[in-house]
Amino acid sequence: MSTDDAVDHDTVPPANKGMLAAAAVLLAIPIIALLWVSSYAKVEPKLGGFPFFIWYQFLWVFLCSGMTYTAYRLVLKARPHRPMTHATTRDDEEGDR
Repeated sequence: MSTDDAVDHDTVPPANKGMLAAAAVLLAIPIIALLWVSSYAKVEPKLGGFPFFIWYQFLWVFLCSGMTYTAYRLVLKARPHRPMTHATTRDDEEGDR
C-alpha cells in the first residue's frame, strides 16, 4: 500500500498560494538587500564608531531572523495539517505482501 492511498486528498484543503508567495517574498528581501552591495558599501553614517557597512550588515542579522520566522509561521498557516490516518512502516508494508 503506498502512502498516497492512506490520505484522502479530496478532503485536504489546498494550500493558500497567496500566503506562500508572501513567505517567499519575505525570504527574498534579505537576499536581495545583502547582494546589492553598492547600496551599503560606504563608511558614513557611523553609528557608535562603526562604519555604515558594519552596522548595516549586523542589523540584517536581526531583520533576517524575524523575516525567516514570519515566513515560517505563514507557511504553517498556508499549508493545512494532514491528519495521520494510519502509520505505516516498511515492516508493515512487507507484512501485507
